[in-house]
Amino acid sequence: MFKSKPCAGRWHAARRCLAISTPYPGIVKSVRVLNKQVREMKVEALRSSIVRDLKSYGTPGGNPRLQAYLGSPYPVFGMSTPQMREVTKTNEKVFKQMNVKELNALSELLWGGSTFEEKSFAISLLDSRSEELDDESWSIANRWIEQAQGWALCDSLGSGPISAMLRRDLSRFKEVLEWTTSTNLWRRRISTYAMRDFVFAGELERPFTLLSRLLLDKEFWVQRAVGTWLRECWKKDRLKTETFLLRHVRGLPRVVITVATERAPKTFREELRRKRM
Repeated sequence: MFKSKPCAGRWHAARRCLAISTPYPGIVKSVRVLNKQVREMKVEALRSSIVRDLKSYGTPGGNPRLQAYLGSPYPVFGMSTPQMREVTKTNEKVFKQMNVKELNALSELLWGGSTFEEKSFAISLLDSRSEELDDESWSIANRWIEQAQGWALCDSLGSGPISAMLRRDLSRFKEVLEWTTSTNLWRRRISTYAMRDFVFAGELERPFTLLSRLLLDKEFWVQRAVGTWLRECWKKDRLKTETFLLRHVRGLPRVVITVATERAPKTFREELRRKRM
């Protein structure tokens, strides 16, 4: 099966061409416009190459059963994780030569595609360079939330680039807290997955603050997400998490209790169920 392989050497050469300078002001503006056009053409060519690779692995006609499982409103090619990694590996050298501005542009183009895999690849592309992402990357990810429907896209977006950027810049935490009041249930769910890096680092204060705002949420997918991250908090600090749950037990949805206490003793789960009423 043919796989297109973007040439890293040509991309690097094109980047050198973009650095052209001239002492003539009138020409400088023209060169800058040309540079932008060349850069956009290069990014678009790379996007087309990636999409061809994704489609070459996919199932003709898509995979409706997998699409339903993922909760995706977008058609699903039906690729496996190893196949997605293979597409990444094919283009890895090119990705490493791109600056953040080019990476953002490529991710935006991929997200604009019509399929689940294109959007998923866009998320993984940002996540692969999470330490270098900038304010524009944050704005891009924030815009994507309005189109990220279904647990699969939402969870990878929240726990991937959004979580990484949030922990690097704590000033964004107030903004993420506001997501808990959104009318968009998927934005509320994403706010919980944005706590991933804090939880895995054992920094539970901010996750507890955010999760406390969603404990009584009426939506199943939000309730399950709250339970998921309370379970992960429990793994890091059992005492603090159990104290938190007991303090907020009144009216706690059954789903939250069930998922949050998956690793906890049965007696503690039963205690929460008794006290929730």
